[in-house]
Parts: sequence; structure tokens; C-alpha cells
Amino acid sequence: MAKVKQKSALSTINKILFIIFIVLLIGTILYVALSSAKMPAKEETEFVDEIKIEELKPGTYGGVAFNSTEDVVKYYVECFNYNKTLTADYTENGEAKKYYKLLGDETLEVQNLLVEGQENATINKLVPSILGGLFKGAPKGLPPAANRDPQYDERDDGPNGTKISQLESHLTADDVLACNVVDNKDGTISITIQPKAQLLSMADQDPQGRYFNVLGDISGTVESISVLSFSEGTIEENFVVNYAGGSGTVKIDTKTKEIVEADYEMDVHIDVKHANVAVLKNKSASLDIVYKNHFPASDQFLKDSRNITRK
Repeated sequence: MAKVKQKSALSTINKILFIIFIVLLIGTILYVALSSAKMPAKEETEFVDEIKIEELKPGTYGGVAFNSTEDVVKYYVECFNYNKTLTADYTENGEAKKYYKLLGDETLEVQNLLVEGQENATINKLVPSILGGLFKGAPKGLPPAANRDPQYDERDDGPNGTKISQLESHLTADDVLACNVVDNKDGTISITIQPKAQLLSMADQDPQGRYFNVLGDISGTVESISVLSFSEGTIEENFVVNYAGGSGTVKIDTKTKEIVEADYEMDVHIDVKHANVAVLKNKSASLDIVYKNHFPASDQFLKDSRNITRK
């Protein structure tokens, strides 16, 4: 049977975003139509890329010396690359498959939906049910990852249309805002990394894109909403996608350099300004996206999501 490349997280999440934005737009109409008083606009504040994790204390952890961010990133990349060489046997719908040994799950939450700087009860009630019907998490390799099958783990959205292999990490010390290491006293260490913030992150082309499964250029999603236009400025100016504050923690067996457990949380804030919807002009909306990966995925998740079983 011919192998078919899986859909990327990018295409799936962008479809979800399309629906969410439609809901936001409907909510904007309802909000303005039902609100008898104009609510004050939120004041804009200067963005600061804030450190959310403990910073590295130079020292030896689990027998490994970490004296700088460079040391942490070098070790992380080495372990990441080794783990992407490890495969295991599975069955998917009864067919034999060879996927990454370490597979993780994925979850997506949309939080803090605001219209004109205010919460909208109608939107808050609609979005969870919409997400539940649209987003079905699938097993993934360590991020960034486009697939659970190593032979298909590449992205199509590299510079100038090139393909980007995700079999190796391209993370650098310059990509990292903060990091730390913990000795778990059981032969493992835990490395936590917070990459620097990035506007409109692209896969493997910036700090966030070299660490998470980022959304890529989603301006096409916005352009495809025919009822939406902007009273002033461009899409890039009025549709701001800011990745900041997320981090990941990996637990590593220092004897084998195998990653035995990992949790990644990518945080994205989206602001829409000067939006025109039908008869409404110059309106604003915003939301937060929290995208998580946990490794290893449970047997139940593998079974329920894609009918996959470990051999």
C-alpha cells in the first residue's frame, strides 16, 4: 500500500483559526449590536519579552557540566538529534508502521477572547464546542516536527519554497531567552528552554520556529475571510501574531542521552485591529493560543486519535 504524507499541523490549525475568526467577527457584531454603551478601548503597552522560567545556575548536573546557555543548547541539540534516529514498530489500523520511538500528543486551547478589549459571553460559550469538533490531536515527533514518520518529517514552507528537514534541531544559543537545568537525582536531568519572542514565526527560520511547531504565515487565512477588511494599514500591521512566553522541558537519561519525557507549551497572542466587518468599522479583537505537546503519548491517546498501537 502506498504511503500517504500526513497533513501538517499548520494546515489543520489554520482551518481552526479560520473558524475562530469567523466566530470572533460574529461576536463583534453581536457585541456592538447588543451593547448600549461604548466600552473604553484598551491602552496599548510596549511589549517586553519577559523571562518566565528560572535562569541557569552554572554547575554540574547529573555528571554533565553546564556553564552557559551555549552548553545547554549544545547538549539539548545533541540529545534531540539522537532521539530522532530512534524508531519503534507500531500498527496503525492493522498495518505495520515504523514511527519515532518517542511519540507525543498535542492539545490546543484558545483563551482570553476579547472584542473591543472586552470579554464576550457568546464567544466564550461557542469556542470550546467549536474546538472540540475541529481539533483532533495526532501523535507527533519531538518539535519542531511535521510528522510521526521520520521519512516524512519535513516542512514545505522553508525560505524560497525549500523543504526543511526536522530530523535535526537547528536551535542556537542566540535563539534562547532563558534556560535552566535540574538534576533529578535518578540518573536523569531536566532541561527547560524558553526561546526568544517572535512575530509571525516561521518553521525553522527564527527562535520560536526552531523550537516549536509554529503556525507559519497565517496571513492567507485572514485574506480568505471575504467579509473582513481593514479601515487602515496592511494585514501585517493590523493582524499581529506574537509568540512569547512559551517554554519546553525535556527529561534526559544522561547515560544514553535518550529523552524519556518532555513537555512543550507554545504561547501565541493574536491582535486584530482596524477591522471592518459588514457595517461595522474599525473594530478590534484578540485571542491567545496555547499549544501543548506531551511525551510520551499514552497508549490510549495513540489508540483514540489514529488507531495506533505499540508493538
